[in-house]
Amino acid sequence: MSTLTSTARPLRYRIMSPLRDFLNDSRSTGVLLIGCTLLSLFIANSTGSSWYSNWWTSEIHPAAGLHLPSSPIEWINNFLMAFFFLLAGMEIKRELTNGELSSFKKAILPFGAAFGGMLVPALIYTAFNLHTQQAHGWGIPTATDIAFSLGIASLLGKRFPVGLKILLMALAIIDDLGAILVIALFYGAQVHGWWLAAAGLLYGALFVCNFMKLKFGAFQILLGLGLWYAMLQSGVEASITGVLFAFAMPVSHLAQIEKYIHKPVNFFILPLFALANTAILIPANIIQSLNTTVSLGVILGLVIGKPIGIFLVSRLMVACNIAHLPANTKWNQLFGMGTLAGIGFTMSIFTTMLAFNQESFRNIAKISILLSVVTSVVVSIVYFRIISGKFQKLPIPSVQPAKGQGEPQPDLGLTAA
Repeated sequence: MSTLTSTARPLRYRIMSPLRDFLNDSRSTGVLLIGCTLLSLFIANSTGSSWYSNWWTSEIHPAAGLHLPSSPIEWINNFLMAFFFLLAGMEIKRELTNGELSSFKKAILPFGAAFGGMLVPALIYTAFNLHTQQAHGWGIPTATDIAFSLGIASLLGKRFPVGLKILLMALAIIDDLGAILVIALFYGAQVHGWWLAAAGLLYGALFVCNFMKLKFGAFQILLGLGLWYAMLQSGVEASITGVLFAFAMPVSHLAQIEKYIHKPVNFFILPLFALANTAILIPANIIQSLNTTVSLGVILGLVIGKPIGIFLVSRLMVACNIAHLPANTKWNQLFGMGTLAGIGFTMSIFTTMLAFNQESFRNIAKISILLSVVTSVVVSIVYFRIISGKFQKLPIPSVQPAKGQGEPQPDLGLTAA
């Protein structure tokens, strides 16, 4: 018995330890999204696979009169993605209260950079689609995917300075907030006032719970579900309920909520979102499809517009002495960071589903987003590998010891993760 046990333990350890390491790795979500996207594209374009794309949009018959989502993809995008927005909202609130966005000095550069990184791509898309029926898709190239961009930044290692990684994280969080506001203001359906008023009352009840310092539990969850349903019926995009819920929670509750939803969001909801929303039949004339105003607006907006917008606004703010570059960061590194910000997978696809009703335009935009992701990743990796060789190592300052204290110790400061 003891021999069997001693043999089983190392085997279980060999299986579970790599899995645990993968789940705790910041890059794992990006790897899963890539894998699910490739799998979905493969199945959707295999012979006799029309069932796959059709299943995601097949009709579900909900309880009569409740007006709930009517297909698997609608349940994913309208309900499950609310938990993704909840996670994003908690991160935004945490950074605004006691993180990298908690003071004007810390927040001004990422806020300005994020603004430039949303404005220029939107203008590029609009320039290509101004007088077309697809002009409404200007919000598609304005988003940055936190999981993808930070995952690639981690792969770059010491070529990507710590200060630049913090700036990218703060910028991506603000970008998410901007994308959420764009969705709420410009991509909702016709607003129904009574339902919106009901949502307001339920939202107020959440704040009352906080004022009374009630312990987080089933009552707040029921209020959150009621808020989601009222938002769904009001015509405002229901999934942003997650952000509203996060902002209504006290900071002390965020860690508890995140503990329960972090892994389900990253390892179930986001992969499911990728599978459902990339079930795209790639057209035989893909070159012609990519030569459309929608495709050009999305690709050029993300790949070119993002880094240019981030760089120009940052340069202007530093020149006006409003903001300062992160420590040990150079301008060409900041421009390279902008190429990572051009990875707009999750939020870009989500906005695509709201912007276009025609499946053909949705597919063109999605293919363009995927091509932009590949292009931005390749450009970022090549760019940082090239420019990293041009930097000399920063001199390590030394501290002179006081009399009798022995040899001086170097002040290493921060090192890249």
